[in-house]
Amino acid sequence: MSKELTVRYFAMFRENAGKTEERVTTSAATAADLFRELHDRHGSAEPLAHCKVAINDEMASWDSVLTDGDTVLLFPPVAGG
Repeated sequence: MSKELTVRYFAMFRENAGKTEERVTTSAATAADLFRELHDRHGSAEPLAHCKVAINDEMASWDSVLTDGDTVLLFPPVAGG
């Protein structure tokens, strides 16, 4: 079943997508499925395990189930010090 999501991109994800946000129609069941779909669409060198995801402004796990109308935020690895 397809759903419409808002995806917000940060840092390198924004650079790869060429935009900060987009609406996508997808049949991705989980955040990980969406990551793989967007990776194929926009490309990315980072593996999923190095990145973070938030759904509706709350940090989430990659196996979180997506529902129609969700807002998904993708964050690349962040180095600190």
